[in-house]
Amino acid sequence: MIRTTSASAHLPAPDQRAALAFSLAAPPDGFIDDPYPWYAALRRHAPVHRLATDSLLLTRCADLMAVYRNPGASSDKKREFAPKYGAGSRLFEHHTTSLVFSDPPLHTRVRRLLTGALNQRAVTRIESGLIELVDGLIDRLATLSQPDLIRDFAARIPVEVIGSLLDVPRDERGPLQGWSIDILSALEPVPGATLLERGNRSVSDFLNYLRDLVARRRQRPGDPEVDMLTRLIQGDTDGERLSELELLHNCIFLLNAGHETTTNLIGNGLEALMRHRDQFDRLVRDPMLIGTAVEELLRFESPLQLNNRLATTAIDLPADPVTGRGVITIEAGTFVTLGVGAANRDPEIFTKPDQLDIGRRPNPQLAFGHGAHACAGMNIARLEARVAIGRLVARYPEIESAAPPERDRRIRFRGFRTLPVVLNRRAIA
Repeated sequence: MIRTTSASAHLPAPDQRAALAFSLAAPPDGFIDDPYPWYAALRRHAPVHRLATDSLLLTRCADLMAVYRNPGASSDKKREFAPKYGAGSRLFEHHTTSLVFSDPPLHTRVRRLLTGALNQRAVTRIESGLIELVDGLIDRLATLSQPDLIRDFAARIPVEVIGSLLDVPRDERGPLQGWSIDILSALEPVPGATLLERGNRSVSDFLNYLRDLVARRRQRPGDPEVDMLTRLIQGDTDGERLSELELLHNCIFLLNAGHETTTNLIGNGLEALMRHRDQFDRLVRDPMLIGTAVEELLRFESPLQLNNRLATTAIDLPADPVTGRGVITIEAGTFVTLGVGAANRDPEIFTKPDQLDIGRRPNPQLAFGHGAHACAGMNIARLEARVAIGRLVARYPEIESAAPPERDRRIRFRGFRTLPVVLNRRAIA
């Protein structure tokens, strides 16, 4: 069996001085491979950490909850993204029109339409097709000489699920994954010129494709109870509809969000289970734990590590009785980075937070956010993870890493580029 060791295992634990000097723009050595020692140091020494004059990083769960619940914490990114992307760029247009980066009334209107299309009936309807897809991918793994759980499994599931929900023709889904990666990579704290160029080009290509798809769907509508795109085009029973631009950009958002984070959830989850063999074997013995296992995997290796808000009014962070810290007020006009990965390892909330426990209860993890902006597709993501992880573990209870996995080098999103495996090392031996 090959065990992986993080690069930071050979580095000294961050102290107070290191925590106070921490920067997302220039992360320290080992941070991407294993950010959790840094998160622990920040929670201990600088839980409200100043990244710049008008920018803070929060790492305590209670502080994140205070921001998520405060109506003065804006998700609108126009002020932040104009200098980052250019106010006339395609990336700026996309990221300030989609559901995730908007405030009421736009957010309320768009979310109402999207959640109507992503209701529990829609989730139930896709389950049988999802099981068939996952079982086919699991069968195919056995035919490969060097199976990779990202390329050959995790990355193939969400694009098919969201593609099916929008009824994107199967032979037209090929470019979706690449466009998604390019657009979301531009959300890194400091994207370079190459990332921005690729992101802008991919937004343009995605829009051109969707204009044609929407035009075809208007001519030949599908069943709005099954076809989410038709439902979004037609609007709700009260006559509420998205504008053409809102429709196109929120279709991009659905395909992007569904692809990136769910791929990472499945990949991170399987890697963590193989690395913590006792928990893998526990799930093999008791498949009914798959529901709590997915919640724990979301907490333990959160696919989205960082979230962002802008304080439009003063926001009070609660006092900390453990450290004796009093109430801290975030001034209006401050950009706030929410350390989701750090909050999900907060020992004030989670007992033994660095221990993987697939039966953990309660588990108030924040991987999907919280409040009005909680992930609209969380139920579909949970279903995909339950089916994918549960069925793979049941089919290949001896699966192990074949070589050290290659981690994605982004900071905001946590996942793997490759995860090579041997399906049954004992059989080979």
